[in-house]
Amino acid sequence: MTQALLAVFIVLNRILDAGNAVTAFSLLLYALTFNLRERVARAFALVLGCVSIVYFGDVLTGTALSDGERELWLRFQWLAISFLPATYLHLSDALLASTGRPSRGRRRRVVKLSYGLSAAFWAAAVYGESLAGGLVSLASAHYLRAGPFFAVYCGYFLLCLVLSGINYARAYQRCLTRTSRRRMRYLITGSMGPPLATFPFMMIGGTLAGVQPLAFWALLGALTGFVGVLLLVMAYAIAYFGVSYTDRVVKSRLFQWFLRGPVVASTVLGITVVVNRMGLLVGLENSQAVPFAMVATLLVLQYLITLIRPPIERWLFYGQDRNEVARLHLLEERLLTTGDLRQYFESILNAACDITGSQSAFVAALGANGLELEVSVGPESPLRSREELPTMLMADKRRDYEVLGPVFVWDSYWLVPLRIAGSTTVLGLLGLRARSPDPDLRTEEVEALAILKERATDALTNRVLQKEVFSAVDRLVPEVEAVQRMRAAARYGGAKALTTQASPVDVEVDLVHWVRDALGHYWGGPRLAESPLLGLRIVKMAIGKHNGNPVNALRGILREGIDRIKPEGERRFTAEWMLYNILEMKFLEGRKVRDVALRLAMSEADLYRKQRVAIDAVAREIVHMEQEATTEAPAAPAKE
Repeated sequence: MTQALLAVFIVLNRILDAGNAVTAFSLLLYALTFNLRERVARAFALVLGCVSIVYFGDVLTGTALSDGERELWLRFQWLAISFLPATYLHLSDALLASTGRPSRGRRRRVVKLSYGLSAAFWAAAVYGESLAGGLVSLASAHYLRAGPFFAVYCGYFLLCLVLSGINYARAYQRCLTRTSRRRMRYLITGSMGPPLATFPFMMIGGTLAGVQPLAFWALLGALTGFVGVLLLVMAYAIAYFGVSYTDRVVKSRLFQWFLRGPVVASTVLGITVVVNRMGLLVGLENSQAVPFAMVATLLVLQYLITLIRPPIERWLFYGQDRNEVARLHLLEERLLTTGDLRQYFESILNAACDITGSQSAFVAALGANGLELEVSVGPESPLRSREELPTMLMADKRRDYEVLGPVFVWDSYWLVPLRIAGSTTVLGLLGLRARSPDPDLRTEEVEALAILKERATDALTNRVLQKEVFSAVDRLVPEVEAVQRMRAAARYGGAKALTTQASPVDVEVDLVHWVRDALGHYWGGPRLAESPLLGLRIVKMAIGKHNGNPVNALRGILREGIDRIKPEGERRFTAEWMLYNILEMKFLEGRKVRDVALRLAMSEADLYRKQRVAIDAVAREIVHMEQEATTEAPAAPAKE
């Protein structure tokens, strides 16, 4: 009975080791994916890297078939064991700096020194036996014998823990809000996990495995499970550093990452080990049930996560905001995209052609610059250029729509105005290739066409409403991003983070997207007139030079940004001038893509790729211009 229970504990411990390895590596990828720009997250990633190496080493040691291979993996673990104290101290220093107490040089030098000492200990563990001696195996437990300098390493490990504890305590004292203090407590509690996971306790008390193997494996399994929980608590607290997203987004993202990563991987691994052991007990070695169990477990878990994750997230993370979030999700699910609208209009136009016997048809929406073709079917495209439209269809002749009848003739098309119900306002036109000079629709055709007209009008109405929503969102997003950045900075930065003048070109702002939109409407349009770039300091400073017109000031800043990437000398059509020529001809001169591609002797696909590079270059120049203006701004009062 004792031997059977011991075997269960050993297997359970192997599963927990693998689970912690997967968890630590998954959290490492999370830190590298979502908030790598934050120094705290980078330092935490180093700590997780050490924990991952230790647990992977434990798994490989437990599955090794020879003593030589076991010793190899145990010495490999010392890469993490040696550097964990340094990375731990590095994390505490970054944490203290994030609360508004940056290092004045002394803490930074101590961190650098700790990395140097860790490298020395690693070399001593790998080359020779002064730190870690030969292999010892007791009751399926394997470890290296402590060498003469192991006590020195223990002193170094303890010193780093003490210094880190001091930094943690100072960081906690600097937290002012209830939320920041609570999360700092989570972080400090979770920070016990990495030292417990990496310190080589076996080199001190490994003899317990031979004297009381059952107690040893039970205690080791409990410690391994406890460490896994601490790692999750620590990752939860650090997930808020360096991100400007709302708390519910951070929680939801981490929760989903944990479910689809550590939970799925650990469960699949555990089921695999159990099925394999059961196969050995009944005499079926390398049973085909093992891969079947792996695949089945993976599919079932993914299915369950897909079903239960949304309600659990709403219950755990949204709180009183459930209704607002549900409305946003509903908008996302019911949103009528351009592709959806095109498919719907194609169906309507095909039906209209079948009913009337027309060969071609189109739907055009009335925009700011006149009629804009939404979709057409058939061999002909009626709106090749705006100059071909009759005067009554121009935007500046909008009132003339009120006198249009239900069907009228233009060129070789019958046109059906798409009006809002109960109003004379026209949203667009439905055009059908005329089968005769005058509309000669039969009664049943008129009735069917009326239904199609109503459905096309409803689709255009919804599209107009969505454009208004998008326009409001475009105006709202920059303000919300600024508030979220200040909110994130104030979590641990205190008053200084809130009173420091912020620049509209902070690193998390999608400046490239704004520059691309503004260049697309360089000679006029809402993306220029309503661009968030109007809030830049350099634009405000340039308004006086453009007769108080902010749009012209922004246009001038864009032109200056393009001029900054202009090579010296006379303009040429060489590779050196490629980016400038694209910007000049495409945006400043307003040429068509095909004309620019022919002039520059490249494909349209290549032109779009080069255009993205060119816009990135302009965005970088605008960032430099804004930084220069920010640096020079304090000097202005001194000149007066």
